[in-house]
Amino acid sequence: MSPLIEGCVDEMPCFSCMSPRRGEARGRMGVRLSKSPLARSSSLTRIVDTLEIETKPFSTAGDKSTSAQRFTFKDLAVATENFRETNLIGEGGFGRVFKGRLEDGQTVAIKQLNRDGLQGSQEFLVEVLMLTMLHHPNLVNLIGYCAEGSERLLVYEYMSRGSLDDHLFYLSPGQEPLDWNARIKIAHGAAKGLAYLHDSADPPVIYRDLKSANILLDEDFNPKLSDFGLAKLAPVGDKTHVSTRIMGTYGYCAPDYAMSGKLTVKSDVYSFGVVLLELLTGQKAFDLSRKPGEENLIAWSRPFLSERRRFIELADPLLKGHFPMRPFYQVVVVTSLCLHEKPHIRPAARDLAFAFKHIASQPYVESDSGCNIQSLPSQEQTEREDNFEKGTTFTQ
Repeated sequence: MSPLIEGCVDEMPCFSCMSPRRGEARGRMGVRLSKSPLARSSSLTRIVDTLEIETKPFSTAGDKSTSAQRFTFKDLAVATENFRETNLIGEGGFGRVFKGRLEDGQTVAIKQLNRDGLQGSQEFLVEVLMLTMLHHPNLVNLIGYCAEGSERLLVYEYMSRGSLDDHLFYLSPGQEPLDWNARIKIAHGAAKGLAYLHDSADPPVIYRDLKSANILLDEDFNPKLSDFGLAKLAPVGDKTHVSTRIMGTYGYCAPDYAMSGKLTVKSDVYSFGVVLLELLTGQKAFDLSRKPGEENLIAWSRPFLSERRRFIELADPLLKGHFPMRPFYQVVVVTSLCLHEKPHIRPAARDLAFAFKHIASQPYVESDSGCNIQSLPSQEQTEREDNFEKGTTFTQ
């Protein structure tokens, strides 16, 4: 066991002891796609037309495949009141997202992709394929899609709380920040979604764009991973990685992937570590307002992550000290492991899910006086935690 775990998480079950075996049931994705048809809109439409009859679900325990509904552009124009600006709930390089209401009364989120040629068409197709075949409580549900002419739209379940980054970095006046228990709930759910992609789907899936903006929250702050346009099938058999063009969001990309183009499931784990750091600190993965050399959150946090006595300096001021000390230390340790420069040392997603299940079982409880009633680490544990900085390396 890593000295980091021995030092800081003595009461948290070890990663390997908590891991379930991967399910033995196997299936295959029955989709055969060539690259050339994607360059032509009409060919893409023909491919999408066959989705319901040519796709098979990934092999997962107990999951049932559901077909995505095909909508006309008129259907979605009506649902959004002709894409009225007052229904606009999100915007980015990918396009725009509108809140809409379907004919059956269901409230949905409708993503209208930019008409940017081949790459946008590829991402649209990947998104439809992935979400048609992948089903988990912590993955956003794809209700349907539209591929009509040059229009590409995706229809999702509506997530009323928006994205995680809204609650960490863009609070409205009077809006309450996320408390400690909500942050752990979100981390736990995101870890479960990632574990599903890496360990339950067959073939496994590498998310490749894990970030706070892609973690959506429902009314009860249950998280769901979204935006699978960059997802890739993970290597199987003797293969250790997928060689691919560098994609993703700056600040979240694993340095080993950014330098080599070799993508593995541990690339996602690094990105998850960045999200954990955002949850701990309330700071963005990349922020030009920080002083030179510290724009990257990993660079900013390195002095605190590398010295146990400074862990507490990572805490988001908006938490106002209202968090349990021992679980806080445990999350810092897990975050540090996820950000390790050596991919093989980063935990597996299934281990992260079980670790956060344990951490979530130690919720913060406030006393009548408003003070933290959780005990600080014991002197014996504190001495062992001094081993943290020995043999642990972090990367930007």
